[in-house]
Amino acid sequence: MKFLDQAKVFIKSGDGGAGCVSFRREKYVEFGGPNGGDGGRGGHVWAEAVDGLNTLIDYRYQQHFKARRGHHGMGSDRTGAAADDVVLRVPAGTQILAEDEDGNRDTVIADLTEVGQKVLLARGGDGGRGNARFKSATNQAPRRSEPGWPGQEMYLWLHLKLIADAGLVGLPNAGKSTFLAAVSRAKPKIADYPFTTLHPQLGVVGVDAREFVLADLPGLIEGAHEGTGLGDRFLAHVERCATVLHLVDGTAADPVADWRLIREELAAYGHGVAEKPEIVGLNKADALTAEEAEERRAALQDAAGDTPVLLLSGVTGAGVPAVLRRMLAHIDTARPRPAATDTAAGRAAPEAEDDTGSPGRDAAWSPL
Repeated sequence: MKFLDQAKVFIKSGDGGAGCVSFRREKYVEFGGPNGGDGGRGGHVWAEAVDGLNTLIDYRYQQHFKARRGHHGMGSDRTGAAADDVVLRVPAGTQILAEDEDGNRDTVIADLTEVGQKVLLARGGDGGRGNARFKSATNQAPRRSEPGWPGQEMYLWLHLKLIADAGLVGLPNAGKSTFLAAVSRAKPKIADYPFTTLHPQLGVVGVDAREFVLADLPGLIEGAHEGTGLGDRFLAHVERCATVLHLVDGTAADPVADWRLIREELAAYGHGVAEKPEIVGLNKADALTAEEAEERRAALQDAAGDTPVLLLSGVTGAGVPAVLRRMLAHIDTARPRPAATDTAAGRAAPEAEDDTGSPGRDAAWSPL
């Protein structure tokens, strides 16, 4: 299925049905009173977060959603039926923004972060009153009714921000897709040229009998926070992550400069992305000698300060378990979960092994 993380739609709720002008007409009833019924309500337009979706691709092929008009009122005091509602089914993590007359989309109508959340986008118009409603002591036979009230219409933008526990960021060709393929069953496109990944990819990662969702984002470049290379759209997916794994190409000419460039883009984008817990992974350690790898890691650690810098290789798996355990620790800190217990003995589960390691320590590790 193709990935689409933003779409523009037009919605219109249904108009209300018209009220009816009618009088009671029966044999031996000389002066039957008014009995015109009210019109029915027009259909509402809703948005609902549903399970099983992770893209807005359906809204590329249909952009207009209009609810039906309510049924008109009828004689014998019969009220018209309300029209059916229209529901826009979206993935969890979708933000809905209204577009004003100038094309601005700064007003957030709803942020659907959990499956089952539902929000009313446009209310259907009320039905008009029939002539029975206008009967009074001074007007016993009114010939007046109301048309239905009009529905609401507007343009909306749907923005999908993937809900993942952790996000992969870095320059193009830093090895993010290779890392995701190595630690999960995701099958992203992998090649030895930049911008191989054009859309975010999700994978479920297993470590120490635990699982978390990892998002591989397309490579960022200078000016990403301003939209260069669609970077602002890609960075939006980091907003909901609990931690960030920043992969740096260990074979690059200046890994420290590459790390600083991405950090500047995260800070310039804002929305709290730069403040998220970060792990720096010096990738492609298998292509370096032990001395070169440690020298580059030390230089990167000096620049990163308190942020941990770990050596790893997505190809051989060296150092990968240490990175995954660090990520899991950050996720548990940001999103606390009940402590695991040994059901047989009633004791807390043992702590994970030490996550410090060298480039060749976990070469035989397998994610399966």
